[in-house]
Amino acid sequence: MKSIYKIAIIIAGMVLVLPSCIKDLDTVPIDPNVVTSATVYDDPASYKMVLAKLYAGLAVTGQTGPAGNPDISGIDEGFGQYLRGYWYAQELTTDEAVISWNDQTIKDFHWQTWNSSDVFITAFYYRVFYQISLCNEFIRETTDAKLDDRGVSDQLRADIGHYRAEARFLRALSYYHALDLFGNVPFVTEDDEPGAFFPEQINRADLFSYIESELKAIEGQLVDARQNEYGRADKAADWMLLAKLYLNAEVYIGQQKYTECLTYCNKIIAAGYTLEPKYEDLFLADNDNSPEVIFPIAFDGIHTKTWGGTTFIIHAGVGGDMVPQDYGIDGGWAGTRTTSALVDKFPDETGDADGRAMFFTEGQTKEIVDISNFNDGYAITKFKNITSEGLTGSDLTFPDTDFPLFRLADVYLMYAEAVLRGGSGGDMGTALGYVNALRERAYGDNSGDVSSIDLQFIIDERARELYWEATRRTDLIRFGMFTTSDYLWPWKGKVADGIATDDRYNLFPIPSSDITANPNLVQNPGY
Repeated sequence: MKSIYKIAIIIAGMVLVLPSCIKDLDTVPIDPNVVTSATVYDDPASYKMVLAKLYAGLAVTGQTGPAGNPDISGIDEGFGQYLRGYWYAQELTTDEAVISWNDQTIKDFHWQTWNSSDVFITAFYYRVFYQISLCNEFIRETTDAKLDDRGVSDQLRADIGHYRAEARFLRALSYYHALDLFGNVPFVTEDDEPGAFFPEQINRADLFSYIESELKAIEGQLVDARQNEYGRADKAADWMLLAKLYLNAEVYIGQQKYTECLTYCNKIIAAGYTLEPKYEDLFLADNDNSPEVIFPIAFDGIHTKTWGGTTFIIHAGVGGDMVPQDYGIDGGWAGTRTTSALVDKFPDETGDADGRAMFFTEGQTKEIVDISNFNDGYAITKFKNITSEGLTGSDLTFPDTDFPLFRLADVYLMYAEAVLRGGSGGDMGTALGYVNALRERAYGDNSGDVSSIDLQFIIDERARELYWEATRRTDLIRFGMFTTSDYLWPWKGKVADGIATDDRYNLFPIPSSDITANPNLVQNPGY
């Protein structure tokens, strides 16, 4: 099922287009003496191999997994993995997660005290732009002119058309992450000569427009929804990213785009996805069979080994009195837990009422006195390396569990929020039905149904449904609750009861090393 991630990887000798990425962390191009684009693309099979590398860039960290020959040097490979860096930024900065470790500046995420020299922020920034560089190179090598020069067959050319659209989707996804986390960023496309210049900085509004135009341009070139190989982008993934872009448009460009959000939510809902019958099955080792998942980051204990991804999410969440075998792993890392603010959003902490409340409480305290103590704060048991039939994944160290980056439940909640915020193309009755469909799955019957919803309910329901799925920071910013005093949680601002923090933390800084190296870059305000 995860075939795109199992393909042997051959990559052209790529000259990366971010020469300003030097100093603390470096992107490392593959030795051009080993393989070049001229030789790679002589083999028709190589096009899909390189496409596999683009997808694998979200999951693995180099040419030899789980470590060795990394794409990015200067940081432990596990810390530098794409999903792990994104999860840090989206979860550790919020009420949903804390971490006990003392690795460098890792606790600054939850305290919201980071600065422009933070190694974890820098690692994710470079990972994003390394991924963009790989996509640019593939797009550059698949133009009609180059395919003509190589005498590519009509059938292969048709396949490459889909591959190229998928590469543009993956580039848009990474640019979306850059837009969301960093705002005004360096900007390069396939039209820029690799390695020959310092990239210009694009402002957030223009980057928004670029992502929007790219996603609209490729819609007709992607495979129909639910018709592509598992793990590959299709039209529904494209629609989902557009819906997310529009839902957050007020933050990004100061304009409401809720009607547009509803347009794409409706397209996804009409495409035939259905809710996974059991909520907990969405986060197990065989979740690649789920009818709800729209676009995953796929992992495989044999073929996709990494110290980031779900390896990190599952292992880091196990410690204290927890038995690692219960989660399909060979040991816990005693790192991540949650705060009482998330626990209190559920009717009870046992999960007897709302089954989404997946907390381990034995030997744990609800309140956190010392973030460094794993036993302070309830542990989360949501992700496991165990199948829905109770079998352990293929490897005890590296899980088979995929990360559901996009899934139908999120679409239902986006639909409801866009209706509440005044978007047209939806109605309150339908929105209420979608919300109650999620709650009926969670409660096992209609006992958790609600008769009305408002925006406060939606932000809380998003926490109950999507916690630890890397949406929370973006959600809190959209609701004006991330840095303000309107919503506090334990240890926000490095104070036990939580305090408001500076508004500059609504964006991460451009890494100081890149500011120093690239004269075209201007730092985000306050850093």
